[in-house]
Amino acid sequence: MDYIRQSLGDDEELVYVAQFHWMYNASAIFNIVFGVGLAAGIIWGVIYAEPMLPSFLRFDVPPDASLIDKIRAVHPTIKILAFLVLLMGLFRYAHMMVVRATTEIAITNKRLVYKRGLVARYVGEMNIDRIEGINVLQGFWGRIFNFGRLMVRGMGVGEVILPPIADPIKFRRAIEKARTV
Repeated sequence: MDYIRQSLGDDEELVYVAQFHWMYNASAIFNIVFGVGLAAGIIWGVIYAEPMLPSFLRFDVPPDASLIDKIRAVHPTIKILAFLVLLMGLFRYAHMMVVRATTEIAITNKRLVYKRGLVARYVGEMNIDRIEGINVLQGFWGRIFNFGRLMVRGMGVGEVILPPIADPIKFRRAIEKARTV
């Protein structure tokens, strides 16, 4: 919220500040769970499908060996592949959390402000009196869990598409309230 508070003009005040919905965090955490599950599935699948593997990926382990011994015997290429899948899940989680931490969306009594970016900064601003239309984009799950995206069209300015936020209808009402004041 630092950028928006620092950029407030004289006699300008915040009307509404949008927040990311908890489903955004859940989907970020799901990336980690998916990465761990897929990596474990790759290792498990290789261990139990070992007789069907090409000869260069096979490993010799006695049938009564422990699971740890079987994992140690897996070909390094398979282990690296599983590790890369795990890393992809972790990187996707980290990316989503950085986006969440560096995005600010707010309505003031004079403008709509959408700022995103950590090192490079992208700021989309639109004067409230220049807003032509607001589309609320909510899918099935968005309607059930009350989250969605907003597409705000401005006169001669283009459009600003906001990321998924909690309670988009309330945000749209805040825009309408700011326009009437």
